[in-house]
Amino acid sequence: MLMTGDQQLVKQMNRMALVRMLCREPALSRADLAVRLGLTKSTVGMLVRELVEEGWLSEAESVTTGGLGRRPTPLHVDDTRLALLGIDVGVDEARLVATTLTGEILATATLAYADPTRAADCLAAVAAEALQLTRDRALRGRRVLGVGVGLHGGVDESLRLLHFAPNLGWRNVPVGQWLRQSWQGTALADLPLLVQNEADMAVLAEHEFGPASNAGSGPLVYVSLGWGVGAGVVVRDTLLTGARGFAGEVGHMVLQSRGPLCSCGRRGCAEALIGFRALLTRDQTLAQLTEAIDAAEPTALWRLQDAGRHLGILLNNLWVAFDPVRIIVGGPAMRLGPTLLELAQQVLRAHASSAQLTPPMVQASSLGADAVATGAAAYVRYHLTRPMAQAPEPGLGAPSTLSSPPLTTA
Repeated sequence: MLMTGDQQLVKQMNRMALVRMLCREPALSRADLAVRLGLTKSTVGMLVRELVEEGWLSEAESVTTGGLGRRPTPLHVDDTRLALLGIDVGVDEARLVATTLTGEILATATLAYADPTRAADCLAAVAAEALQLTRDRALRGRRVLGVGVGLHGGVDESLRLLHFAPNLGWRNVPVGQWLRQSWQGTALADLPLLVQNEADMAVLAEHEFGPASNAGSGPLVYVSLGWGVGAGVVVRDTLLTGARGFAGEVGHMVLQSRGPLCSCGRRGCAEALIGFRALLTRDQTLAQLTEAIDAAEPTALWRLQDAGRHLGILLNNLWVAFDPVRIIVGGPAMRLGPTLLELAQQVLRAHASSAQLTPPMVQASSLGADAVATGAAAYVRYHLTRPMAQAPEPGLGAPSTLSSPPLTTA
């Protein structure tokens, strides 16, 4: 029987609803899924059969229980046959990861740029490194479902375009187009390619793969601290990107009306008070600042304390704006140790006490330097398991489903 486009979309939505449900609650049976999702048992049985064949799901051993017969078969997301690829196009280097469907890292790579000012050369090197990563022995026999790319700047997701990365000096870079050109004739050429801001990717790592994935429907905020300051926000299972893709650019939220000059031209932005330009002296590295803090050098401690206080103000503003269930803080600045976040939490608690309110939970990210790359991989899963949210790639028509086989590594 031929299916209309609407019927195909409904079927794909139901298939991916099963996957999302098992991501949140592993070991449900077919009967459990039918009840939870309001589908018939026969429909669930058919969809599960397809998803098992394609590598999305696996069945656990059934248990025989004497006179009661066989218990329902528990189902799980299969971590053995599919893979997701994530890329963090950072300021100093690119980081790449391949993960399972549940976020276990299978393989990683780090690429230093020969010249960070040359965007085309950097992206060509990143494209080559991504191809090399797919040949890692840990991916042997797996199908790669898609590639996510996290960028440190404002992004137009529909055009795969980086508007401006202030700490790289890149403007209007057609990231998607250049990567596609580099991958022409290769196994990555026709896979879904998703481009988004780095903080948005990092929040999706927490939302899809981390403990936050079971935290309910309340907003989740991720704050990224490095040369820039950004935030990713998920509200009701949806990534908040804004009308032009600039939602979360909290580094340019003004905290001091007459504060230091920011890279954007304003004064007193969070980036100018919390970012590395505020923390590092001229020609100082992050490792040197860490050593100075450990040695209790007064200037280093003062800079850290000032940044911590302003981070607390920023967290308070994000709390008031989004009322999140939790705020997760990550990025390179977290390598300075726990003091920065502890100072920020003190300020947040003081604001909360004044208002006689309980502040949200604030935690350091557990994903470390791979948070953005892991989040880029998570974005592939996020995108594929929410068919209604898929946007067509420019010039390629409607979004692809898994009717076309993804890359299978040798």
